[in-house]
Amino acid sequence: MNNSPNKQAIGTIVEVHGPVVIIDCKPLPPLHRALCTCFDHTTYLFEVHQHLSEHRLRAITLHGTAGLSRGMVVYDTGAPLQVPVSEQCLGRLLNIFGEPLDGLAALPHDSFRNIHAKPIALSEAIGISGILETGIKVIDLLCPFVKGGKTGLFGGAGVGKTVLVMEFIHAVSAIHKGVSVFAGIGERIREAHELWREMQQAGVMKDTLMVFGQMDESPGVRFRVGLSALTYAEYLRDTLHKEVLFVVDNVFRFVQAGSEISSLLGRMPATVGYQPTLTTEVAELEDRILSTHQGAITSVQAVYVPADDMTDPAVSAILSHLDTIVILSRDQASKGIYPAVDPLRSSSKMMDKHTLGERHVAVAEGVREHLARYAELEDIIAMLGIEELSEIDRKIVMRARKLQRYLTQPFSVLAHDTRQTGVSVPLAQTLSDCEGFLSGRYDTVSEEDCYMRGAMPTDL
Repeated sequence: MNNSPNKQAIGTIVEVHGPVVIIDCKPLPPLHRALCTCFDHTTYLFEVHQHLSEHRLRAITLHGTAGLSRGMVVYDTGAPLQVPVSEQCLGRLLNIFGEPLDGLAALPHDSFRNIHAKPIALSEAIGISGILETGIKVIDLLCPFVKGGKTGLFGGAGVGKTVLVMEFIHAVSAIHKGVSVFAGIGERIREAHELWREMQQAGVMKDTLMVFGQMDESPGVRFRVGLSALTYAEYLRDTLHKEVLFVVDNVFRFVQAGSEISSLLGRMPATVGYQPTLTTEVAELEDRILSTHQGAITSVQAVYVPADDMTDPAVSAILSHLDTIVILSRDQASKGIYPAVDPLRSSSKMMDKHTLGERHVAVAEGVREHLARYAELEDIIAMLGIEELSEIDRKIVMRARKLQRYLTQPFSVLAHDTRQTGVSVPLAQTLSDCEGFLSGRYDTVSEEDCYMRGAMPTDL
C-alpha cells in the first residue's frame, strides 16, 4: 500500500468503537479515501465509509485497533487503498495491502493500482466466447464453464467446494497455460495455510497469486480483500494478456463482512437482517469481472449456502450475476459420488445448440433424462424392488446408475491423499462415452468398472 501521508494533518480521532473510528477533520475527504495514523512505529489505515457532518466522518479500520486513542492525528494518503503490482506477483501469498504473507521479499513498489477502479468501458469489453474446458466430466458435460464468464459453486459446509476450486486452478494451469488469482475472503488461518501447502504440492502455485483476508481480521479487510485480489487479476489480464482464472472462496463471507460494516455504521437492516446495500455491494465486485481483446478473466466463486437454502437473499443476489451454476449436493457426497455435483439442479446459460452444438446438447439432455427418471423411481425401488419396474424403466435405471458413477473421477490435487492418479478427460471423449452409455454399448459393464475412472476403454 502506498500509504506515505501528506505532511499536513487533516484531523484527529474523536471516538473509537471497535473497528469504527469517528474522525473530526477539515477538509472532509471523499468516500473510500484511505486515511492513516501512526502509533509506536505502526501505521494504521482507515477507509472512509460515511460522512456524519461537514467536519466529521466514520471510517472502518483495516488493522487492529489496539493502541488507538482520542486525539491521535490523522493524515490523508491522497488516494483510495492502492496495492503494488508487478509481474513478480505470481507464486506469491499476499494480504489486502499487497504485503507478503509467505516470508519472502516485498513486491517492488514501482507501480500501484487503485482497488476501487471503475470497470472497463463497455466498448473495450468483449462478451463470453465459448466454453472453458476443465477436464472434469460432469462439469464440461452438464454445466460447462463460460470463457470470460462467472461460475458459482453452491453448497453447504463439507461438500467439496474448495477441492473443486483447487482442481479448476490445476486445469487452467495445465490445459490452458493460464494464471490464477485466488481471493481468500474470511478464510480460517488453518484452512489458508493448508490450501497454500496443497497448492505447492500440486505444483500449481507458480502460476497462482493468493490474496487472503483472514477470519480474525477486521470486517473492513474481509470486505475489501476481494477487490484487492480482483485488482491483481485485472493487472494480469492487461499486462500478461493471458487466460486469468479469478477464484473467490467465499463470496458469502464477503456479504457477511458487508453486513457487519452496515451494522457498525448504524444502518437499518433489510431482508432477513442483511444490509440494505446488499445488491449494490455484490454488483460492485461482479461488474468488474470482464474480458477484453487483450485477455480474459473467468471467475469461479464458491458460495456458502446457509442451511442449504437457495432462496437466501445473499445467494439470490449472487445468482443474478452468474452464467453457470454448479450446485454441490450433500446427498451425492453421502453416496460417495465425487465431485458431488447435483446434475439435475446445476445449469449453464451456454447450454444451447448454437453455442455448444447439437451433439453436446442432445447428449447432455439424454443424460439428464436418465438421471431424472432414476431419481423419480428411487422410492419405488426402495419399497418394492427393481423387479417391479417395467423392462424399459429397468434399463433406464441400470444405465443411469452407470452414468452416475462414470461422472465421478479422481482429482490431481488429491492424488497425494487418495493414492489415485488424477485424470483429465477431454470433452469430446466424455461425449463419446456418454453416447455409449445411452445407446447400450456399456450395458454389460459392471457399475464398479465405471466408478472413479477417466475415459471408458475403447475395446468394450
